[in-house]
Amino acid sequence: MKKSARKPQSYGQYCPLALAAEVLCRRWTILVISRIIDGCTTFNEIHQGVPRISPSLLSTRLSELEHAGIVRRRKAGRDNRYRYEPTEAALELADLIDGMAIWGQHWSRDMNMDDLDPAFLAWSMSLRMNTDAMPPGRTVVEFEFSGTPTEFRKFWLVNTDGKVDMCLKDPGYESDLLVRSDLRCFVEAWRGFRDLRQEIRAGKIRVTGPRQLKSSFPDWLLLSALAPYRRRVNSREGRLYNTQKEGA
Repeated sequence: MKKSARKPQSYGQYCPLALAAEVLCRRWTILVISRIIDGCTTFNEIHQGVPRISPSLLSTRLSELEHAGIVRRRKAGRDNRYRYEPTEAALELADLIDGMAIWGQHWSRDMNMDDLDPAFLAWSMSLRMNTDAMPPGRTVVEFEFSGTPTEFRKFWLVNTDGKVDMCLKDPGYESDLLVRSDLRCFVEAWRGFRDLRQEIRAGKIRVTGPRQLKSSFPDWLLLSALAPYRRRVNSREGRLYNTQKEGA
C-alpha cells in the first residue's frame, strides 16, 4: 500500500502565496524540486544533490511533492525502482528557483563551518567540469581538504571521454592531479568570491601533478553557475569579492 503524504501545515489563509508556501516552504523541499528540475531522476541521484537530508525525510518530501502534483513517479525497468520527473507545475518553478539562488548569491548570510559540505561540493563540481578542455581518455583528479566540519575530507572526480563520475571513495585509479586546500578557501573560489588562479599562484590551493595538467587545471573548472553574480551584501564575503575584482 502506498504511503500517504502528510498534509502540509496550513496558514489558514486563502491567499495563493500562503497556499504555495504550505508546500514550498517546508525544509529541503525547494532543494529537492531543484534537483529534479536539473535532471536528477533516481532517489540516489536526488540524494547526492541534497546529501544532508536523511533518506527517510527525502522519501517523505518526495511523497508530498507527488501528492501536490509537482513530481511524477514512474517505475523504471523490472527492478521495481522508481524514477522521478518534474511535472508542468514543477517546471513553472524553474525561474523562481533560479531567482532565489541569485538572490542568495547577492544577499544571503555568509557561510559558516556547518555549511561547508564536501559531499555537496563534489556533486556540484561533477556537473560543472569543462570536459572539452581535459585530455582524452581518463583523467582522475583527487581533492583533499583541511578545515572540514566532518571527517569527510577527500573525493575524486573521474572524467572518461566527457563523462564525469563523482567518487566519495577511492575509485582505484592512480590520480593524475592532487588538489589540496582549506575547504572554505576552495568553496569561496568556487562561488566566485576568490580568483581561482590567484589562489593557486599564492599557494592557498595547491595542485600537484605533471606541469601541463597543472597549468590546465583552472580551465577544467566552470565554477558555480552563480559565480558570475556579484556578492552585494556588506559582509566578509562581500568584501572578499570586491577585493578580488579590484585586483583583477
